[in-house]
Amino acid sequence: MGQWERFLEPYKQAVDELKIKLKGMRAQFATEIEHAPIEFVTGRVKPLASIYDKSLEKGVPFEPGEELANELPDIAGLRIMCQFVDDIGTVVESIRQRKDMRVVEERDYISKVKPSGYRSYHMIIEYPVQTIHGERAIFAEIQIRTLAMNFWASIEHSLNYKYKGDFPEEIKKRLQSAAEAAFSLDEEMSQIRDEIQEAQRFFSEYRGEQRDDVRKPEEGGGNDEVFNPVERG
Repeated sequence: MGQWERFLEPYKQAVDELKIKLKGMRAQFATEIEHAPIEFVTGRVKPLASIYDKSLEKGVPFEPGEELANELPDIAGLRIMCQFVDDIGTVVESIRQRKDMRVVEERDYISKVKPSGYRSYHMIIEYPVQTIHGERAIFAEIQIRTLAMNFWASIEHSLNYKYKGDFPEEIKKRLQSAAEAAFSLDEEMSQIRDEIQEAQRFFSEYRGEQRDDVRKPEEGGGNDEVFNPVERG
């Protein structure tokens, strides 16, 4: 195993463990309060090319070690998607209260929108990973945003690669306009939140009844095979 593989292995472990824990939070919310503020969770370890670019940007030697780990706290990254803007605060507070990780920094780009129009809530946490060499504290960044915010951020990220951060003025204005439109959509959805959640509960109950029906063997014993519909997610 090379130097970089050894350096990044605990980050991969941290991402895998944190994904399980954050998905566990979602399941607990769904059980206790019916509405789960977490829609889904994704995670990744920053590719070496991105680590290299970031190290140049920050003036940090591109060498696996403590200096790089401290200066780039987003090598391990997780993203939590929420249905509604209000859900973001619920998730943030839940993470703050956890004892298995420590919040070391928070950046609210929802209240303080970036000039580009970017919106998201960022948390840097310190998470202890158990390795064969003992415990190692790993920094990880958790981004919490709505689906609309994520759609905009994904498009902006792709364009950023094309223009290397130097957007033409027309594109910049259109991105800012699109960001405001996406946030307006979030606000509109928040206004009819109760209706949406009631419809989702109705759909879940209906789907559960349909699943029960198809799992019942046909009377007369003609075919005892149980049909399990393939579900997304």
